Amino acid sequence: MNNAQLNELKQKYVAHGAASPATQFADHAENAELWDADGTRFIDFAGGIGVLNVGHRHPKVVEAIKAQLDKLMHTCQTVMPYEGYVKVAEKLSHITPVRGHAKVMLANSGAEALENAVKIARAATGKNNVICFDGGYHGRTFMTMAMNGKVAPYQTDFGSMPGNVFRAPYPVPYHGVSEDEALRGLKMTLKTDANPKDTAAIVLEPVLGEGGFYPAPTSFLKAIREICDEHGILMIVDEVQSGFGRTGKMFAIEHSGVEPDIITMAKSMADGMPISAIVGTDKHMDASGPNSLGGTYTGSPTACAAALAVMEVFEEENILEKSQALGDKLAKRFAKWQESYDCIDNARNMGAMAAFDLISDKANHTPDANLAGALCKKARENGLILLSCGLYGNTIRFLMPVTIEDNILEEGLDILEACLKELV
Repeated sequence: MNNAQLNELKQKYVAHGAASPATQFADHAENAELWDADGTRFIDFAGGIGVLNVGHRHPKVVEAIKAQLDKLMHTCQTVMPYEGYVKVAEKLSHITPVRGHAKVMLANSGAEALENAVKIARAATGKNNVICFDGGYHGRTFMTMAMNGKVAPYQTDFGSMPGNVFRAPYPVPYHGVSEDEALRGLKMTLKTDANPKDTAAIVLEPVLGEGGFYPAPTSFLKAIREICDEHGILMIVDEVQSGFGRTGKMFAIEHSGVEPDIITMAKSMADGMPISAIVGTDKHMDASGPNSLGGTYTGSPTACAAALAVMEVFEEENILEKSQALGDKLAKRFAKWQESYDCIDNARNMGAMAAFDLISDKANHTPDANLAGALCKKARENGLILLSCGLYGNTIRFLMPVTIEDNILEEGLDILEACLKELV
């Protein structure tokens, strides 16, 4: 079927809230390129929203999935466990920088990982409150919607959110929130809303994902660790978007040296197969009773096979080094653009987790969400898939595969620059 035929079916059968605004339909892909149902080629700077750090259809991952399909597709690991689940748990326990000996629970999505992390924290501490941060994004289930630091479009139409979720400022000096102000806000939340004796966890992204790709300063992360230790609160770090090599480390928190109690991960963990993980200190992970954690499809055999293959690819192809090198290339190009275009400001990156802001007034850092939307639209019309994000909708973020070929990267950046010139 072609794009027009598929769009007709989409309009008729797909719920409006779930329907993509895009009019092209993916047909096949390879590393950082994909082709739609009409045969049009695109360069992919979105990577399935950070899912494809090792590229579309990495050969090693594809072969691992095919081999698993010849053996076993499903039993539900709580009914009849299988090797893949425990092997993934073993690998993650060794590479994830949480305090002490780590244990692992597998789930299906980032939102499920955060939901379960909160359940585990409540079981481990006997407390209820959860503190999150402005601009944070944790998912689309009810608990994670309540945890998100942005209302639209995630909470707008769905009524009251679950209680016992409180908010604190995230340090983004560019938008007027200093680290000192953010810490003061967190301490005020603990004083006025979320009594420490009733607070189970502080949950944060070490680099805001949907919130705009702003990294938390190391000193801020260390201060949160100290606050958690002082009050018996668990520190939960959400690495769903920043994890699995995006920042030049396996996990972004490693840049700070801080060890959380629990880390959540998903997205690039299995190169497109649905899987997520909650990795935490053993005494916390073991706090709830038998059969209290799990789900029908959690840690499926095929997803586990893909995750194990991804971890092998990281070792064999030096993905972390490639991520840092990709970030350096993007930073150089961004610096040139920031000098040449008044609308580009605050270019930043941590490894290949890179972004810049589009603004209408540099002196006042005035966000220009309209230009961001227009640039993404124009880029797609010219064969480049590009994403915006941010609390103000004016950040252009880059999530192309870390494995992108240099010539494809340069072609995509040239398309973006040509679109920018046309718009401004």
